[in-house]
Amino acid sequence: MHFHHSFRNNLKHRFFFNLVIFGTILTIASCSKQESETIRSFKDVSKVPTLLTKNVSSLISDSGITRYRLVADEWAIFERSAEAYWSFPKGIYVEKFDSALHVEASIKADSAFFYVPRKLWRLKKNVKILNLVGETFETDELFWDQYQQKIYSNKQIKINQISKIITGIGFESNEQMTSYKIHKIQGIFYINDSK
Repeated sequence: MHFHHSFRNNLKHRFFFNLVIFGTILTIASCSKQESETIRSFKDVSKVPTLLTKNVSSLISDSGITRYRLVADEWAIFERSAEAYWSFPKGIYVEKFDSALHVEASIKADSAFFYVPRKLWRLKKNVKILNLVGETFETDELFWDQYQQKIYSNKQIKINQISKIITGIGFESNEQMTSYKIHKIQGIFYINDSK
């Protein structure tokens, strides 16, 4: 895996952001709160990020080929909490490139969390995913369990396919989001069709 210059790890064919902790990120600690709030927050060190960076825009490559681009306004790492986690409180956007550097898949969300020990991603609010075959998925909450290699949600989901739109509650998929099932289908709406 290569982050801008060199940072190797094994990314393989995961659909989106199988990220590792950046070894080259500089800590940018900004004290934008009032002094009293800052002092109070340090009483509980689990609530203070051990690493904070802003305006992240990074290319990720595997075997010398650019595979992903990650964009986030803010990325905080909390290593001292009961369960170490990463937080993207101002949203996250990830693109996956094909060999010609065309975007073939993407994901965005208003906020995201990665629970390190469980290898579990939680995407929240206005989650929108474009998969490898051009389908778009929209929901308010989505989980990606890397250990079980599955993506799922218990919330309402909307899937935009070429010829129809499917809505439902509850969803489970493989990591590429090409093989999936909806637990409770609410409706199927055909596009440019009289059905």
